[in-house]
Amino acid sequence: MIEKRMHRPHTLQTRLMTAVIGFVSLILIIVAVITSATLGQALEGRLQDQLRSVSAQTSVLVKQAQYLTVTGRPLTAQTVLAGQHYPGLLLAIATEGGTSGAIVTPDGTTALTADELRTLSEAVQHAPNTAVTLDKLGSFQVTVQESDGVGIVTGLPRDEIQSTMAQLLTVITLATLGGLILLALTTAVTIRLSLRPLRAVAGTATRVANQPLDRGEVEITERVPESEADPRTETGIVGASLNKLLDHVNDSLAARQRNEELMRKFVADASHELRTPLASIRGYSELSLRSLRQAQGSGAGADAAGTETALERIQAQSLRMTRLVEDLLLLARLDEGQELVHGTVDLTQLALEGVSDARPTAPDHEWAIDVPEEPVVMLGDAGRLHQVVANLLANARTHTPAGTRITLRVSREEEEAVIRVHDDGPGIDPAVRDELFARFARGDSSRARQTGGTGLGLAIAKAIVEGHHGTISVQSEPGDTTFTVRFPITPVPTAAPSPP
Repeated sequence: MIEKRMHRPHTLQTRLMTAVIGFVSLILIIVAVITSATLGQALEGRLQDQLRSVSAQTSVLVKQAQYLTVTGRPLTAQTVLAGQHYPGLLLAIATEGGTSGAIVTPDGTTALTADELRTLSEAVQHAPNTAVTLDKLGSFQVTVQESDGVGIVTGLPRDEIQSTMAQLLTVITLATLGGLILLALTTAVTIRLSLRPLRAVAGTATRVANQPLDRGEVEITERVPESEADPRTETGIVGASLNKLLDHVNDSLAARQRNEELMRKFVADASHELRTPLASIRGYSELSLRSLRQAQGSGAGADAAGTETALERIQAQSLRMTRLVEDLLLLARLDEGQELVHGTVDLTQLALEGVSDARPTAPDHEWAIDVPEEPVVMLGDAGRLHQVVANLLANARTHTPAGTRITLRVSREEEEAVIRVHDDGPGIDPAVRDELFARFARGDSSRARQTGGTGLGLAIAKAIVEGHHGTISVQSEPGDTTFTVRFPITPVPTAAPSPP
């Protein structure tokens, strides 16, 4: 099987440099071609002007030489160019007597050979004005004219044009190469500096990826340096965005760690709360079985009083465990947004019922209620809202000594219904105030449960309040503790009038 060769991808820096240098090279080549063509045309035009001027002069010289032929002096190119100081001037004349040619050199005039004359004759036969190359003499621009039956070919050397063009191309080539080298260095440095924030982002991401984030307490301290995360630049935006992402991930990891710790604490507390009634049930059941076996072995009647007491304790602990499980199930359902059935709720009537229910449970406390004359009505779950009031009143009753005054107030403040439970007891320890609404929260670190509660009352109240889009808070100091519950008042729809 033929394996496909995997090409290594080019880096962004390489691609950018290739694109920039290639584009600039193309522009320089186009400029060089246009410049060379323009200069070449200008030099060609100048040479043509010079050739026309020199051709006119040589025509005059040929006419003058024709007058001398009467003296017996032959008409040749050398006799015409005698005394001329125009190095490189080429002249060929054709008469009835033959063809001759000569070229002006620094040392005088030199006759053209037969081969050179033949090459010159062949060239001008196809075009009267053309370029021709003669061996050992070089390239010439020649033109043909006739004067009094004499054919005259005049030529000027093209060496100056060729030399100028060669120098121009050399200068353009060297300048282009030098410019491209300088451009490559400048582009490489510029791109490298511009892409430095991306390398910083890649380095930061790599270091973060190498951290173990799947367990334990994790804190991401790696960040893209501020100098490489300037949001005013395109590459800096990437660094700033990564830093923002890492901040969010770090906060999420911290929240996960807190949730894990709360879950561990929750499991430990729930296990303890369930273990206590289970231990009681086991102990009293073993006691009942022992009493029955002893009664059966002795043939005597069972200790009915002892067995009845044990069974009553078993029932009490079973009920306590049932309440705990029901409270946990209620919290789970509230967390999922279930268990709430909305309807019209009169908070004033609900408060009156709550105080009436709480007064017999603590006759040694002083109970008071403060409600407005107009009922405070909202949409909500009446049963669960009654549970909130009952839990707050039970909490105040449980954690205050006899003689404490507990006041329940209901009011309407703008578009909110407000319930306040106030007591003048000893207050709440500031160390536990922030965790007061957590599950299994208690006012001390002891696991003893003297009041018979499950430790979930305030957590359930908070879940119910938040399920109604409300808030619950507490302010406490010795002699002045107030729990405040606020609900947004949703307009209660009025019943449509029945048709007559």
